[in-house]
Amino acid sequence: MSWQQRIGLALDERRASQQFRQRRVHQQNDARTLCVDGHRYLNFSANDYLGLSQDPAIIKAWQQGAERYGVGAGGSGHVTGYGLPHQEFEQQLASWLGYPRALLFISGFAANQAVIAAMMQKNDRILADRLSHASLLEAASLSPATLRRFAHNQPQALAKLFESSPEGETLVVTEGVFSMDGDSAPLADLHQLAAAHQSWLMVDDAHGVGVIGEQGRGSCWQQKVRPELLVVTFGKAFGLSGAAVLCSEETADYLLQFARHLIYSTAMPPAQAFALQAALEAVQQGDELREQLQRNIALFRAGVDKSLTLLPSATAIQPLLVGEEAQALRLAGRLRERGCWVTAIRPPTVPKGTARLRITLSAAHGEEDIYRLLEALHDANGQ
Repeated sequence: MSWQQRIGLALDERRASQQFRQRRVHQQNDARTLCVDGHRYLNFSANDYLGLSQDPAIIKAWQQGAERYGVGAGGSGHVTGYGLPHQEFEQQLASWLGYPRALLFISGFAANQAVIAAMMQKNDRILADRLSHASLLEAASLSPATLRRFAHNQPQALAKLFESSPEGETLVVTEGVFSMDGDSAPLADLHQLAAAHQSWLMVDDAHGVGVIGEQGRGSCWQQKVRPELLVVTFGKAFGLSGAAVLCSEETADYLLQFARHLIYSTAMPPAQAFALQAALEAVQQGDELREQLQRNIALFRAGVDKSLTLLPSATAIQPLLVGEEAQALRLAGRLRERGCWVTAIRPPTVPKGTARLRITLSAAHGEEDIYRLLEALHDANGQ
């Protein structure tokens, strides 16, 4: 089989299974609205949970950072790319989340890949929640360690895996808030199990930090857990992009020596790090935004048609289980006809037979927006 035949076959299979992904160009996009092909929609697919991507103070900070530092880092942080804005933000973030150190990465995907690749060796073992993000599971699969997956959010299933011991070390991996189901991990139980077996816990809290806990400090803070490795990202509640790994002093020094994604990538633009300082301040002072988000979540869940299968989530991620890929696509299309932009999530992102509409809510949505979504859902489901 030639390269062209292989590529063509793979694409044909994706199209036949209703799993073919396409990007849509938008002319404008914020936490509340989206403009595509000249049509404006209410946006219920963004991860901008607090609406900070359009915050004037953060935009101004990015502009000031660009004027002061330029628009690019110019190199790896190990060469010339690590500037004062990076250092200041790392220190502010570490202090806020109660860790000795924070290391900035260009994305959450890169951070997860880098940590697992650098930490895991042959004879080590990774015990990961079955529904962990693709960046975590892919990194685990590619590492020399053995990957074992435990039933979603089931500490007893993790405990069973601990009945056997590897020759090397064990890393337990989970998310704080799961990106496709919107539910939260029992972090205290998982951390207790890991500690009892001299293992480390790694938590990706991309969808928890900024919206959960005191000042938005996230899932771990809320559950009074400090995992050995905490990954937070800035493309959701912070309204920007990038990520950080929170850890001990010695672990940070180790990652600076061995995390290839960090060593061999151009650093985050210093203007972005400068803007992230303003975003952190907005998150810290964002109690009213978090309260508005919680009101929107409660209003939506209370109003959803009982004939629809809404997964049990108390977070901004509200998955509506549909089942088959084609039906999920049809329902998303009907919602667009009614002015609501909602994304259909299909395998392989989620398990086969669990295609869904991933509805995400934001503090930027008003009460009237939630009612319009509920009405559109009712009408689209009745077709």
